[in-house]
Parts: sequence; structure tokens; C-alpha cells
Amino acid sequence: MSSSMRLLHTSDWHLGRSFHRENLIDAQSVFLDHLVDTIGDQRIDVVVVSGDLYDRALPPVDAVRLFDRALGRIRATGARAVLISGNHDSLTRMSFATGLIDASGVHLRSSLDGVGTPVVIEDAHGPVAFYGIPYLEPEIARHHWDLPERGHAAALGHAMDLVRADLAERPGTRSVVLSHAFVTGGEPSDSERDISVGGASHVPASVYDGADYVALGHLHGRQTITPSVRYPGSPLAYSFSEEHHVKGYWIVDLDANGLAGCEFLPTPVPRPLARIRGRIEDLLTRPEWQAYTGHWLQITLTDPRRPAHPMDRLRERFPHALMLEFEPEGGTERSRSVTTPVADRSERQVIGDFVEWARGTPATPEEEALVNAAIEQVRLQEGTR
Repeated sequence: MSSSMRLLHTSDWHLGRSFHRENLIDAQSVFLDHLVDTIGDQRIDVVVVSGDLYDRALPPVDAVRLFDRALGRIRATGARAVLISGNHDSLTRMSFATGLIDASGVHLRSSLDGVGTPVVIEDAHGPVAFYGIPYLEPEIARHHWDLPERGHAAALGHAMDLVRADLAERPGTRSVVLSHAFVTGGEPSDSERDISVGGASHVPASVYDGADYVALGHLHGRQTITPSVRYPGSPLAYSFSEEHHVKGYWIVDLDANGLAGCEFLPTPVPRPLARIRGRIEDLLTRPEWQAYTGHWLQITLTDPRRPAHPMDRLRERFPHALMLEFEPEGGTERSRSVTTPVADRSERQVIGDFVEWARGTPATPEEEALVNAAIEQVRLQEGTR
């Protein structure tokens, strides 16, 4: 055995997701190739994946096949895998047959009943307890555990109480907690699904006190909340707000005393992103824009008047232009994207925009409350499917 346990911390794969109608399944396959190579190169003992394995509760067949192959290839390296479900995954479906596949060295935690019961993996210094906390829909967690309070903080607080109670019975055991949540201090992007319905979305990092390392998922940018509480971010960009993100995963070392070090390792990206703006003739003719011909682009046109057939013309030079907005210089008019990014915005934003478009005035507070109640009911139904 090596003198320390090496972890690879990744999250938010969102297998099956597209990027403004661009199919990403090939890019996701390339990422997983890199992950498998890295496991061998970095001598990884345990791969931890902190939720949003799929992009939706009922993923497409090619995403399921890719996930299946990925788990088999990870185990073929000799590494173990500990995974949790996220808010995009089906809590119920992802818990199917987990007891059977545990024997293979793949440990998927997608049940509230399992919170507080660790996967224990040994190294030269003794046991390490991996506690999987899947995404906790607040109302589901409140009813399941009969909690007196609502919200994410109450649900995660109770989950961590279960973790600490179990850990207290394991003196000298190091611990890793996997959790899919929005921790205070984290910076969101435009591509995470809003989880604020059902209570405040943020939880303090202190809720995880007592763990040697906290492997977070949900936010799509790499972030260090505290030295032992980290997000790796998504391995691919899923919105133009991630233009400047460096994608990758954390390589985490645990020694006899707990966390010994973390290093961020970048992953390959299928195509760089950029947001550019200017008048259409400048964009089409000036040489400085040639550097963006291979990028996925969000383009904002600033012409005083809307040009004719702008996207057709722009794609002659920028074949990977995906979004187009119009914001005339010195004017007040601003149009929504020609390819409206519905998938990158919350349900409430989409409904609110429709209401304002349909009647010319925003939704009232009473109407917003009805929308929130309806969304919460749908999420409860999805969470139990």
C-alpha cells in the first residue's frame, strides 16, 4: 500500500446534456477517457463523484451507456468509486441495485436511509469513512426525518448530525463527506438549476464541521470554500458564463492525520468559449476577430439598426456561433438571444418571462407565490419517481 490515500474529486458530469443544441456526448466521452487515464497516471485509489451524474431524471440511452462504460473502466484501473445523486438525478432510480453493485467496488449513494452509513476503505494508515449525502430536496428530507424546520440548512444539518454520530463510534477514522449543495461563499454560473424553492438555497460551510475533506458538487466552477471544503466544478462548460472557467478535478491526498494536500488538474475542453460584441461589419472584416473562428460564440451586435439575416452572415466567418443578441449603441433596446437559452435559466425565470411577454406586465407577488408552490410540488413528485 502507498503511504497515503489518493482521491480524484469530480462532479456535475451532466451526461446527456447539450450546449445550445450542440450534442456533447462525444465531448463527455473524451472527458471520461481523460479521467480514466488520470486515475492510472496519478495512482488514484478512490474516485468520488459528487452528484449530477446525468442531466435529467430520465437520461437518454446514449448517456446511460456512457455512464455504464465509465464505471466499468474506473473499476478496471483498480480504483474504487463512491458516487452520490444530485438535483438533476432521480433519487429513487439512482438507488436501484446499489446493494448488489457495492460488491464490485462501485458505491452509489442515492437514498436518505443510507445517510450516516459510510463506505469504509482501508489504506496503510487504517480506515477512511466515505459518507454520501445525495442532494436533499428540503421537503422530502423534512418528511422523511420528521424535521421541525424547513429548508436546505435543516436537512443538511440533520444529515451531518447522522454522519458525526457514526464517526464518533469510529475513533481514529478519517472521513470524507460527499455532498451536493450550494454552500455560502460559492459563486454560481448560469447553468446550475435553481434550488431555492423550498427554503433558502445556501448552507454555511460550518455545517460540515468534523469531516477531514468535503467533496462538494452542484456549482459548476472550481472553488475552494475552505482548505477542506471544495468544488471541482463541471468537467465541461454548460453556459457562456463559464467562459473563463478552468475545468478539471481535485487530486486529494489523505495521510495518517487527514487532509495532506489538494492539487487541481485541468481537463481537455472540446472547444473554447467566448462572448464577443461589436458592429456586424467589424466582426466580419477586422483581423482581430479571426482568433475566434474556432470558438463557440455568444455574439452581441451593437449596430444602431438590426442587420438583415445576421446569424447567417456571422456563421460564414464564425461557424460555431450559437447565440446572438442585439444591443444597439446608445440605445435602450435590448433583445433576448435569437436562440433563447431556456435550458440555462430557472423555471421561475422562464415562467416570469412568459407572463411578462404575454400581457406586458410582470407577475404579481401573489402569482409568483403560486408559481413557487407549483414548482415545489413538481419537484416533490420528481424526487419520489
